Amino acid sequence: MKLASIVHKGRNCIAALNPEGRLVELAGGMTMLELLRSGLNRTEFLNEALERRDASRTVATDVVEWRPPVVRPGKILGVAMNNSASNERKISAPDHPAFFLKPPSCLVGHQQSIQIRKYYGSVHPEPELAVIIGEEAKDVSANDALDHVFGYSIFNDITGNGMRADDLFHYWALYSDNSDPGKLQRREQHLSYAARYKGSDTFGAMGPYIVTRDEIDNPDDLAVTCKAGGETIAEDSTRYYNYKVPELISYISHFMTLEPGDIISCGTAFKPSANRKSIHQANFQTVPGPVEVSISGLGTLVNPVVVEDRPLGNWRLSD
Repeated sequence: MKLASIVHKGRNCIAALNPEGRLVELAGGMTMLELLRSGLNRTEFLNEALERRDASRTVATDVVEWRPPVVRPGKILGVAMNNSASNERKISAPDHPAFFLKPPSCLVGHQQSIQIRKYYGSVHPEPELAVIIGEEAKDVSANDALDHVFGYSIFNDITGNGMRADDLFHYWALYSDNSDPGKLQRREQHLSYAARYKGSDTFGAMGPYIVTRDEIDNPDDLAVTCKAGGETIAEDSTRYYNYKVPELISYISHFMTLEPGDIISCGTAFKPSANRKSIHQANFQTVPGPVEVSISGLGTLVNPVVVEDRPLGNWRLSD
C-alpha cells in the first residue's frame, strides 16, 4: 500500500493511492505518527478503512497539499558515506556505520519548496532511501531487523557544503591516556558539526509516499536516479550500500532505541549519470530546480528550489 500525509480542503489526513492513481482519504484527523504509535493492527486498520471508502472520497493527486509522510517524527538519522562509490575518497574511516541526526523541523513534503539562502554557500541534493520504523527496536539482530520496519520512502538529504566548510574545526582533541589515566593525550583532528549543513529548514525533503514493507521485496536492490533542472545527475542503486538496511537498523539500535515513526535515511546514491554529471555539481545557488528523486517501487519526489537573496541577520549583540 502507498500511503501519504496530505491536506485537502483544510483537512489533515492519511490517504492511500488506489489503482486508478487517485488518493483515498483514510483517517481524517489522525496523523501518520499517531497511527504508527497507536498500537493498532495497522494493516488491518488501513485495509478496513480503504474498503469503507467509496469513489466519492477520492481526490486527484494534483489538488492536494503534500506533507512529509511522517510529520514531526521523534528523530531522523542519516547514514554517512554509505555508498561504495565514496570508498575511494576515504583517507580513513570506521568499519561500522556512522550516522548523524537531522531535526524534524527540516522536513518538507513532495512539491514543497526547498529554500536556499545566498549566505548558505554551496548546497546540493543527496538522493536516499528512507526506512520508517514501525515497531520499537532496541539491540535487535540484523536477521530480525526488517520485522521492525513499517515501510519505505524517498528522502533528499539536502546538504550545505558551504556551511560544512565554514564550521570546520582543526584542533587538538583531548583523550585520557590509556597507559596513565591521570594524563591527557592531545590528538590532532578535523571536525565539522552537522547541525547547520544538514539540518537547516527544508533540508529534508521526503515523500510522496510511504510504501509498506510488504510491497518491497528487497530494499537493498532498488534503482535510484536524481535530476536537477531536468538534467540527470545520479544513476545508482541501493545494492551499492556498504552496510545493508538490516545492518543499519541493527547497528543503530545498539545505541539508540528506534521508535515508531523514526526515519533512517540510508545513504546517498551518487554514482554519476551517463553524462558524468554529479550531485556535487548541482549547487542550487547556480543550478535551477526542480530537483527530482526516483526510486523503483517508491515513486518520484519532486521539489522546487527557491534561492532567497537576503543577508544574514544581525545576530550579534549591539555594543
